[in-house]
Amino acid sequence: MARRVTPQNTTPIEGAQPETKSKEKTSLKDFVNNIKEIVTSSQFKLSAGIILSAVALMLIIAYISFFFTGSSDYSIVTNIEGRQALRGDIHNALGLPGAIIARWLVDGTFGIVSLAALVAIALFSAQLIVDFKLKRLRLLFISLFILIWGSVTLGFIHDLVGSHTFFRWGGAVGQIIAVWGKSYVQWLGMAIILITTLIVFFVLADKNFIEHSKKFWAWLVKLFKRKNKDSEATEPSNANDESIEDGISVENIQEEAVSETIDIVLTSTEEAEQAQAEEAKDDIPVIVVDVEQPQEEFLVDEESKNDIDIDIIEVNEVETAEEDPQALLEKLGPYDPRKDLEHYKFPSLGLLKVYDNETAPVIDQEEQQANANRIVETLRNFDIQIESIKATVGPTVTLYEIVPKAGIKIAKIQGLENDIMLSLAAIGIRIIAPMPGKGTIGIEVPNEKPQIVSMHSVIASKRFQEEQKMRLPIAIGRTITNEVFTFDLAKTPHLLVAGATGQGKSVGLNAILTSLLYKKHPAELKFVLVDPKMVEFSIYKPLLKHYMAAMPDQDENDIIITDCQKVINTLNSLVIEMENRYQLLMQANCRNLEDYNEKFINRRLNPEKGHRYMPYLVIVIDEYGDFIMQAGKEVERPIQRIAQKARAVGMHMILATQRPDVKIVTGTIKANIPTRIAFRTQSVVDSRTVLDCKGADQLIGKGDMLYSASGAITRIQCAFVDTPEVENIVKHIEKQQHYFEPYQLPEYVAEGSEGEALAPGSVDLKRLDPMFADVARYTVSKQEGSTSRIQRAFEIGYNRAGKLSDQLEAAGIVGPNKGPKGRDVLIQDMESLDRILQELGLS
Repeated sequence: MARRVTPQNTTPIEGAQPETKSKEKTSLKDFVNNIKEIVTSSQFKLSAGIILSAVALMLIIAYISFFFTGSSDYSIVTNIEGRQALRGDIHNALGLPGAIIARWLVDGTFGIVSLAALVAIALFSAQLIVDFKLKRLRLLFISLFILIWGSVTLGFIHDLVGSHTFFRWGGAVGQIIAVWGKSYVQWLGMAIILITTLIVFFVLADKNFIEHSKKFWAWLVKLFKRKNKDSEATEPSNANDESIEDGISVENIQEEAVSETIDIVLTSTEEAEQAQAEEAKDDIPVIVVDVEQPQEEFLVDEESKNDIDIDIIEVNEVETAEEDPQALLEKLGPYDPRKDLEHYKFPSLGLLKVYDNETAPVIDQEEQQANANRIVETLRNFDIQIESIKATVGPTVTLYEIVPKAGIKIAKIQGLENDIMLSLAAIGIRIIAPMPGKGTIGIEVPNEKPQIVSMHSVIASKRFQEEQKMRLPIAIGRTITNEVFTFDLAKTPHLLVAGATGQGKSVGLNAILTSLLYKKHPAELKFVLVDPKMVEFSIYKPLLKHYMAAMPDQDENDIIITDCQKVINTLNSLVIEMENRYQLLMQANCRNLEDYNEKFINRRLNPEKGHRYMPYLVIVIDEYGDFIMQAGKEVERPIQRIAQKARAVGMHMILATQRPDVKIVTGTIKANIPTRIAFRTQSVVDSRTVLDCKGADQLIGKGDMLYSASGAITRIQCAFVDTPEVENIVKHIEKQQHYFEPYQLPEYVAEGSEGEALAPGSVDLKRLDPMFADVARYTVSKQEGSTSRIQRAFEIGYNRAGKLSDQLEAAGIVGPNKGPKGRDVLIQDMESLDRILQELGLS
């Protein structure tokens, strides 16, 4: 009979659990090992390396492209809602994703040094592909240090210099840390901390750093001693000196020179004397005198002249001075561009009107407290609690900074703009959420009694008077913290000014011109003023022979340009001036006008070769929208060329308009003019057109403006300069010493003004211009028959270029004039041209 199984027999089943767990652990371990094998396999490393390399390459391309296209892409990248719709307008080499990532890398994180992270990724991916030795922890340590230290350093420098760029040099991280550190230990403390940190890093990163530093110091000391010895060796010998350098006497040099069988001193025959001279010329190195370097003449001292019978080349000091810039500089001193008008006196501060309390805002404690209470009450009505509120009183606007409690969304506060404006019964308020570089939200509220910011208060300020670094300094007004706001027009490098009629735009332009008149000498600055209204700039006509630039034979009464066709001609003349300046910079091996003028001042450029001191050219076009509507591309094209290229040659443009719509303020204009000033606009659309953001529509008018540069927007009360003040300044300058004529711009004649098609026989082909063959080859090779193109390419006057075009037409090389379109080129290859030139006897 079978035995019945009792419950006790179930224990072996329970004992099966450890076996199951061990199987699970084994399978998990096998899975991990399989993953490890896959990850460590050469195929996986190669694939991962290739993918990482591609990612690193794309990031680097986007990063590099950002510095050339970031400013023009800014408005699209920051417009989150319209990114997809406008992605076709992105200029970054990798499109919209590249623009967004690059801006985040550079402006949003560690700034310029973000490249270190990209390089680290590229090195790591290269190691996966090639499998070379790479210390990853060391790479990580160095990369992190470069990112953090470099970011803070660049943020510190950017904050110290105050440069206006479209991105933060040290990114968001660098700026926050630098500003925070500077608030505690000031700029000197931050500089010491950064330098100390860098030295400690080098000590930790390189165990031989101290030894290398000692070697470098020893090399510097040795180099300095060597220079001292060389200078001592090149000093002229006195009559009592017995040696030249290191105890080597002239007699020893002579013995080396005639070391074999020739005794120069004892030889008396004529043949021996000739041999002596030849031997001395070949073997005595210290006797050679370089004509182009007269400073080496002192190597031949009086003692050697007496003892050695050798022909000494005498240096003509006058000729050498002409060839040697240093000698010419020592003889004549630096070139002074102001010397022609050395008695010119700048306008005095007494010409400007002084207002009461112009240097300090009027603070109404009751008004500020009442406004603060209303803001707090309005926010509480919408369940928004705040921790603190403080007020900063400006001349026309008070800034209330609030700190909301944790958990409050910024967007919720931004949406209450109209509610807060209603509770304050204000004309318009502006909410800044968050405040750049601060943990607060700003609410700008107009003062009940606005204060006039006088031109006298900003021109007489210490900041403007003692400014030395800016090349074209402009004091435009006072900020919301009542500080004088200045900027350098040479760095902007162009300026767009927009605003509705009667909001202070014309006063702003006068403030800009007044600032320049108080700072720049007539030799250093010239204006081209364009005024379709005919009344805004007419007050500056008396400055004709001091500050104005004009085309040849331009009527003095038309020095302020008002006619559309004259505007077109002047703008094209300015384009030619720009190209001519670039030619001079190229010949002088200079990159910008400052370097070129410095070379010229130091006598390193020859005026006989066409070099000259070049003043800055500031082109101011008021209401340029009128000209765009009249002439379209004929005006817009030269404006674009000047905006794109003219910065390096010292030509800067200010465009003003009261109609800031997209037909006037085009994308190309905005891309090339990143610095903009917006007075009050009629709508939020106009505000976005000018500034790429809202805010200008909420300004209070009467000179209240927003200054946008490098992505940062500053609210400023423009300085008020009245017409009588400008008249006083102009009258003062008019009485001063002046030039005989305005600054001459190149000649330009509009295409098509040469007349209609040439009559047969009107050009004598037997009396061709000497440049005819070269111009003909250039025209055929380029397939362009434009007279202005010939003028620019060969640097000749327009009249001569026009005659050459007539001769080319008579020879059958180009067709008749077709107005602005130029001429058609009838010859398509150089062989056919050579036959024509041969028939004309020019080949």
